[in-house]
Amino acid sequence: MSRKAAVVALTALAPISWGSTYFVTTEFLPADRPLFTGLMRALPAGLALLALTRKLPQGAWWWKSAVLGALNIGAFFPLLFLAAYRLPGGVAAVVGSVGPLFVVGLAALFLGEKPTVKSLLTAVTAAFGVSLVVLKAGAAFDTIGVVAGLLSSLSMSAGIVFTKRWGRPEGVGALALTGWQLTAGGLVILPIAFLIEGAPPVLTGANLAGYAYLAFGNTAISYFLWFRGIERMSASSATLLGPLSPITAAVIGWVALGQALGTVQVLGMLVAFGATLAGQLSPRTAKTPQTQAPEAESFSAAEKNGQEVSMDLEVSEVRR
Repeated sequence: MSRKAAVVALTALAPISWGSTYFVTTEFLPADRPLFTGLMRALPAGLALLALTRKLPQGAWWWKSAVLGALNIGAFFPLLFLAAYRLPGGVAAVVGSVGPLFVVGLAALFLGEKPTVKSLLTAVTAAFGVSLVVLKAGAAFDTIGVVAGLLSSLSMSAGIVFTKRWGRPEGVGALALTGWQLTAGGLVILPIAFLIEGAPPVLTGANLAGYAYLAFGNTAISYFLWFRGIERMSASSATLLGPLSPITAAVIGWVALGQALGTVQVLGMLVAFGATLAGQLSPRTAKTPQTQAPEAESFSAAEKNGQEVSMDLEVSEVRR
């Protein structure tokens, strides 16, 4: 396996993991607590990573971490869970699948990645495939839920683009940067959750197990792989891994909940997966703007300059 293929495969584990979020939310977590759920997913994971890496932001990275944390976590999580609670899973997934189109536009504006027919076509094809997988006849469209879903997708898309633009400071690993963002995002959610939803609910053993999985497996590890991958891939290629999430959710629903998968759903999976694969097989070399930090170079440039940071180095950073 080539180095680039390994990066894509590891990054893809993040959206695959996120595909289990809907199942865990509906089967293990208390109902109607989207803000508290977002808080429990972000803040414990962020604090754990801070304790492990023992690194804090310096200089401009205090506000950069706050912005990235708000986009990738603080705004994204509550809006995502609000959409999940107010919309059927299929509708929420379709609304969220427009993310690649947002990224194409934002990458053109902030990264100098000009939209191409290929990038637009793969993004639209991926969204169409997702709609075949998850959208059912007669699905209800709640206005607040749809708006929340669109805003959550826009928030994460902006987070992807600015994560790519700013990179990370020299000598700081992706694990530490993940901790900064999760902590900042969790702190954004904290006061809002208590103001709107009140005191935390009484949690059962199943609730605690669900939150533990979301915080550490589904968030700390997955976001580390995600942010690490964004550094080494173009923004459009990274976001086109997103359809793996609803595909995974559909498979989990079929295996764990006995939900039927018909011919149309299987066809949709193939279409969405094909668009995802097309976004990785022939990626356009991302243009690096002059204002972009050296550590945010594309995967190929980082490889040439010997800046590839392996997961082993991340582990060694933790041990230090």
